[in-house]
Amino acid sequence: MKTEFIDVSDTKKNLVVEIPSTVVDAEIDKVARDYSRAARIPGFRPGKVPPRVVRQRFRDQILHDVAHGLIPRAVDEALRERGVEPVNTPDIRDVVVEEGQPLKFTASFETVPPIDPGDYSGLTLRRKDTGVDDAAVEAALGSLRERSARYETVEARGIQMGDSVVLDLKRRAHAEQDAAAGETHTDRHENVTVDIGASANPPGFDQELIGLATDSGRSFDVHYPADYAISELAGTTVNYDVKVKAIRKRIVPALDDEFARDLGSFDSLDALRTQVRADLEHEASHEAERELRGDLLRQLAARVTFDVPASLVDREIDRRVEEFVRRLVEQQIDPSQTNVNWEEFRERQRDAAVESVRSALVLDEIARRDNVAATSDDLDAEIERFAERSGRTAAAVRARLEKDGGLARLYTGLRREKTLEHLLSKSTILKG
Repeated sequence: MKTEFIDVSDTKKNLVVEIPSTVVDAEIDKVARDYSRAARIPGFRPGKVPPRVVRQRFRDQILHDVAHGLIPRAVDEALRERGVEPVNTPDIRDVVVEEGQPLKFTASFETVPPIDPGDYSGLTLRRKDTGVDDAAVEAALGSLRERSARYETVEARGIQMGDSVVLDLKRRAHAEQDAAAGETHTDRHENVTVDIGASANPPGFDQELIGLATDSGRSFDVHYPADYAISELAGTTVNYDVKVKAIRKRIVPALDDEFARDLGSFDSLDALRTQVRADLEHEASHEAERELRGDLLRQLAARVTFDVPASLVDREIDRRVEEFVRRLVEQQIDPSQTNVNWEEFRERQRDAAVESVRSALVLDEIARRDNVAATSDDLDAEIERFAERSGRTAAAVRARLEKDGGLARLYTGLRREKTLEHLLSKSTILKG
């Protein structure tokens, strides 16, 4: 067998293969005999069809089967001899197979060139300060108060800024705009709740409602500027006819012991404040750890100087998209009903995916050099965590992973995590 390796780039390779005609003809004979035994051709008894007839009748199928049998074996043999490990399934093209002739084809694939991670025995990292000041605690308490606000119906006054108002509302474009569009259309909505002062309200809408009392109404125009965010409304004038059904005043609770007790098992405001500070410190610690690891991964990624294989980048983008979809589903959002432009979303992931692939390749190389490995106990523990989060048994999770080929990916992820911990233990970590 003749082979030629062609370096298209650091990561893209072509393998040109020529399998001798003697091997091809022997395979054709073997496949043709199999067809002879199974062929059903009128005028011949089963298993007694002459080879010449079989070769004529099933020529294209036989040649296809010959190529399907010989090409994968030839590719595997050539790659093993050269010690090359592709990161994707080779793309087979330019196949030429004829009886009495060598079988020729080209296999294109991507591979990862040797990686030199450099000196990684003493990386320098900085851990962000996780201290929480009093202002952050008070801001968090303020947010708790805002979320605990209630609405109280008021009767003795008109609408004020900050009120929540229930309206019956009719909306239509000006007559000349309807005429230009060739149609007349009025939107009618009942019991609409509008927060006066909300940024989403139409321009000038709130000012028209200020002072209106319950059961009163008003008709007014709103002119949308040409650069309005909603393009369908930009540059138009819309008439609104509203009737006030109810006015509700927003009541924010006082920051006191009673408020703390209403939130849960807190005896006093001081107890609530202590818990809020502890929660903020916990979040800050997690964020600092995440940034520390991110800094380490960025340093590792910078050590890869070649363009990483596109198939690995696409695979990482797929993973990120799947993770985003999973989060949507967990929030009971139908991904198909969102306004996400999925092609643009994928493209926005590309730079981060490239950096992630680079850091992963360096982690894999360091794991090989330092003999870092995940154990079967590590794998079992991770499967147990998956099972607990998904509400399934560990056996069911393992079976699904085995069916989808996910165990190898899970093992690789665990090995990279252990390698990351290995590097952190050898790094110099500065504070602040």
